[in-house]
Amino acid sequence: MVLYWLAWVTVRLLATVLCRLHVSGARHIPKTGGVLIAANHASYLDIPILGCGMFRRAWFMGRTDLFGGPAAWLMRHMGWIPIRRERVDRTGFEEAIRRVKAGQAVVIYPEGGRSEDGRLQPGKPGVGIIVAATDCPVVPAYLEGTYDVLPPGAKWFRVRPIRVRFGAPIDFSALMKELDSESKKKELYQRISQEIMGRIAELGGVQAHSAADRSVSS
Repeated sequence: MVLYWLAWVTVRLLATVLCRLHVSGARHIPKTGGVLIAANHASYLDIPILGCGMFRRAWFMGRTDLFGGPAAWLMRHMGWIPIRRERVDRTGFEEAIRRVKAGQAVVIYPEGGRSEDGRLQPGKPGVGIIVAATDCPVVPAYLEGTYDVLPPGAKWFRVRPIRVRFGAPIDFSALMKELDSESKKKELYQRISQEIMGRIAELGGVQAHSAADRSVSS
């Protein structure tokens, strides 16, 4: 716990001084209780920047290959929940669900990976699995500028402004009433994902893309 908050202070200070970090809407994050924070993902900086943008301890879902060796143990201790990207990772998602049910804050990037061009990608249904299992509120978040500071493939940081915007929590309890059959699960998960990505897009003033858009462009 102490190590987490030391890292929080360090990242917050550096981001404020070097990148003029500005955070808005943090009041929307519940102070207690299980909650899912869903954000766009365009840079390796997204995890530390989003973490220091909120005043709650958070756990972050991320690829299994982000860290290895002793660093993997350390990052697990700091709040990393490793997830395999090639399929729904039952172990990783069960841990995320358990933490939300235990009243903790879990961060997920619904796009499933970093955007190669910085633009929003269609959301994947995994976020819907957690929402359906926990009936938790979802706080959308938009990170602006992290791609400019450290885009995929970059070897050096660039000094650019960074903004973090949190939106009002999304309540999916009414939608959960439609989950009355196994056949509707996948459709419901995707609807939840699309709603969340739409809210993220609104926060960033950008266009949201659906799964259909992804299939057309591929």
